[in-house]
Amino acid sequence: MSDYRTLPPATMLSPVPAVLVSCRGVGEDARPNALAVAWTGTVCSHPPMVSISLKPERYSFELIRQSGEFVINAADAAHAKALDHCGVRSGRDGDKLKACGLEAVPMEGMACAPRLEGFPMSLGCRLRQEIPLGSHVLMLGEVTAVMIRDDLFDSDGSLHLERAGLVCYSHGVYQRASDVLGFFGWSVARPEVYQRRMEALGR
Repeated sequence: MSDYRTLPPATMLSPVPAVLVSCRGVGEDARPNALAVAWTGTVCSHPPMVSISLKPERYSFELIRQSGEFVINAADAAHAKALDHCGVRSGRDGDKLKACGLEAVPMEGMACAPRLEGFPMSLGCRLRQEIPLGSHVLMLGEVTAVMIRDDLFDSDGSLHLERAGLVCYSHGVYQRASDVLGFFGWSVARPEVYQRRMEALGR
């Protein structure tokens, strides 16, 4: 029997996706901003909805409220340092995108919130609901558009996000989520199906 340690209650569910959420307020002087978020996830299929959980004092919190939009940009290893920088610096103190060499570009379906150029995947979201929870506010967004880099598709149109080397966050550490162990349904797949699918995944 394995030995375990009991710890105080904490948000220890790991790893979780590490993303950059891009946004922009309203008005002529509004500039784009991005913040690192590890507390994000899927919440509904129909309509497609995702969540981000933010502290109300975060600079981007009010920007998202103003525009009613945000974009979740999935980060890869090439953007891991920028991801961390945007997590420890505030947009109130300067232009984080400029400091990290990130480019904000138009996102399909968004009037204000931009996506970040070069990131593997971006999800444009319209703010649907806010749920105050305590230290954080859960912001639910309906996904209205998804943009994915062309190099992650095969010639037959199949998507291979496993090739993106997406970044996860686990108890203060960034790591890649690129090891393929199987695919949905592999535990009951026929041997020839398993072999074909794993070969398609480069395994």
